[in-house]
Amino acid sequence: MNPSFGKEIETGAFAPTLSVLWPPGSIRIVDWNINRGLKLSGIVEFLRGAGADLILLQECDLNARRTQRTNIAQEIARKLQMNYVFGREFQELTQGSSDSPAYHGQATLSRWPLSNARIIRFKDQSSFWRPKWFLPDIEPLQERLGGRMALVTEMDAGGRTVVSYNFHLESRGNDRLRCSQLFECLNDARRYNARLPLLVAGDFNMDVSRTAAAGGLNQARFQSVFATQPLLTTPSSLFDRGRPIDWIFTRGPVRSDSARVHTSVSASDHFPLTARLAFT
Repeated sequence: MNPSFGKEIETGAFAPTLSVLWPPGSIRIVDWNINRGLKLSGIVEFLRGAGADLILLQECDLNARRTQRTNIAQEIARKLQMNYVFGREFQELTQGSSDSPAYHGQATLSRWPLSNARIIRFKDQSSFWRPKWFLPDIEPLQERLGGRMALVTEMDAGGRTVVSYNFHLESRGNDRLRCSQLFECLNDARRYNARLPLLVAGDFNMDVSRTAAAGGLNQARFQSVFATQPLLTTPSSLFDRGRPIDWIFTRGPVRSDSARVHTSVSASDHFPLTARLAFT
């Protein structure tokens, strides 16, 4: 099918219609920064085996040279037979052209209908990615237009609404900037009734447990799906032991279990996170 395009949001529906008599008692979720979708076959292989109801992805390419002009979010949704929403984070200036622009952003996929998608473009941004007149227009510099954001969607799981905030906080700058971006979303989440299941997940680019973010999340009544934290979510290397920068938090009438970081998966420079959320 052909996707529908908004100014910043693209949607598509590949999931078969589900006929249910009552809402499911639980859902399975995946959160994963997929590194632009460079290893698409491995990404799809893991996601297919995960059997998730809701998938939150960061760093999805759209029409970029480095991923063969593929619409990564749409292709994953098509292969998994899921519905999807893609939100544009950046226009990648070295990956496209004025006639055929390339984009980069977050995608939320579900086997259930998705609606009311919107983008929170953070007020506080790094200037690192902006084009500079004295720099050449070459790929390693990653010149971009746009800014970090959260993709907010509502999933209708057989009559039960689940709200998700799909994050990608700034990799450049300091934790104060990242906390500002996080707190903007936590303030936004106050609009939703406390009895509504809600999750915030994604690439936080920081160890939440060591920053003011921990207090902010606790005050807003969000809980990590991991009983033991922090857990390393990026691979180790010679000079890097790995970092705990990907997180899933929930609020409302849900209980999480079976949370796991899949450290054997090598299809990205981040590990996928999975959990089961049981409705209470």
